[in-house]
Amino acid sequence: MTALRREDAVNEVCPWSAKPISDDALTVYRGAVVGFCNPGCRDKFDAATAAFDRAIETRP
Repeated sequence: MTALRREDAVNEVCPWSAKPISDDALTVYRGAVVGFCNPGCRDKFDAATAAFDRAIETRP
């Protein structure tokens, strides 16, 4: 797996805190690199999007 790079992120500031994104807090969502200020914010995003994705997939 290729390491994620901050310069490939679609954002420059964390969507949770508005602080600059960090190299150790990147994730991929829907094919795009998204950055966060710290791993905790990244993990919170991953959990929230996973829950919404499951809800959408199981919706009647």
